[in-house]
Amino acid sequence: MAGLTEGGLTEGEQTGTEGLELAERQSLRRVAGLRTELEDITEVEYRQLRLERVVLVGVWTEGSAEDAENSLAELKLLAETAGSEVLDALIQRRSKPDAATFIGSGKVEELHAVVDATGADTVICDGELAPSQLRNLEDRTGVKVVDRTALILDIFAQHAKSAEGKAQVELAQLQYQTQRLRGWGGNLSRQAGGRAAGGEGIGGRGPGETKLETDRRRIQMKMAKLRRELKELSKARDTKKANRRRHDIPSVSIAGYTNAGKSSLLNRLTGAGVLVEDALFATLDPTTRKSQTSDGRIYTLSDTVGFVRHLPHQLVEAFRSTLEEVAESDLVLHVVDGSHPDPEGQIAAVREVFADVDALGVPEIIVVNKADTADPLTIKQLLAREPHAVVVSAKTGEGIDELLSAIEADLPRPSTHVTVVLPYERGDLLNQIHSAGEIERLDHEADGTHVEALVSQDLAHQLADYTV
Repeated sequence: MAGLTEGGLTEGEQTGTEGLELAERQSLRRVAGLRTELEDITEVEYRQLRLERVVLVGVWTEGSAEDAENSLAELKLLAETAGSEVLDALIQRRSKPDAATFIGSGKVEELHAVVDATGADTVICDGELAPSQLRNLEDRTGVKVVDRTALILDIFAQHAKSAEGKAQVELAQLQYQTQRLRGWGGNLSRQAGGRAAGGEGIGGRGPGETKLETDRRRIQMKMAKLRRELKELSKARDTKKANRRRHDIPSVSIAGYTNAGKSSLLNRLTGAGVLVEDALFATLDPTTRKSQTSDGRIYTLSDTVGFVRHLPHQLVEAFRSTLEEVAESDLVLHVVDGSHPDPEGQIAAVREVFADVDALGVPEIIVVNKADTADPLTIKQLLAREPHAVVVSAKTGEGIDELLSAIEADLPRPSTHVTVVLPYERGDLLNQIHSAGEIERLDHEADGTHVEALVSQDLAHQLADYTV
């Protein structure tokens, strides 16, 4: 990717901003190569009818120029996933975002000029903006302004399919909106009377609350209703999880950055037939499938929602019940896009979310996906940093056998040794030993099935009456 200026960054700029004039350091710089490329006139006509035309704006506060570019490139993908045409991308080097206008009040006019020149109808900022920042930018640019959080929430809203997924997204959107309600002019009711109302007295008082407060109250009521619905919807999943625990079936969660190939990997491992799409957040609704090891032990594989840098905390809260499945699993397959410019940054972002849901203690296998298109040097660097990693290609099948062996080795093993004689009418117990235990010896004799096996403590308790 090109540098932050049209002519590319100098070596000094790549490592910092030493030696640059203050005005040059803080100027808006065009990020080359981030305009949406339209392939034919049919697509152009379609997008003119359907898509918002957007300009991206970022503030580079820390890290290298490459980090700043990667962040804005990801924002471009997010915008396109939401259904937008990216017209231009600008970035400003600052020590911190401006408290009033995000990019600095003096630079808003430059942004306004770019908006006018490109015909954009929306500005998307690469960060979470305060209500005052959004309002000030909208007032001075004359177009709608949204931040990264609102953009991700919009994508989630488009992709949610199940009742639970839709409720989770709506709850997250309402949590975001309740902090950003604002009233204008006639929308605000007067609440005071008498002298406090400037002499208006009787007839000058409002209904007792402003429209702003009414909206906020309605949102709070809707959020409470959604939380009740989510609690009911989660009961079915909790029942299934309890059933798996009762039968001592280990669970494996597939987690990772959005568009890293989690659904493709689940399909490759289990033939699940889950939707695979080259888009961010294509999968929001968890999918669980059954699989088994080469020695016959059954376990479940669950696909999860993808993560992203600075995943809005509203989404983490709304999807907490779903994300907690990762924390409750016995093993995590942490899928990483080996062809991405910054796979190590993706790993760090995912582990931040793991920390939010107390999942850092779960055993983890790093699965470096897309080996067919990744740079071998990048893969080598990843393997050096993450020794417990497997390189695969869910598309071609490369490395899948090695991954299955790693899963088999890391799954929890039963530890209680039993020797039992099971009556032939207790085939259900024999089936549990087959699916959840490790059989060392099995003989069918006249008085029943003689079995020596390693099983869990719970299953050993059920077998106690048949111990010899």
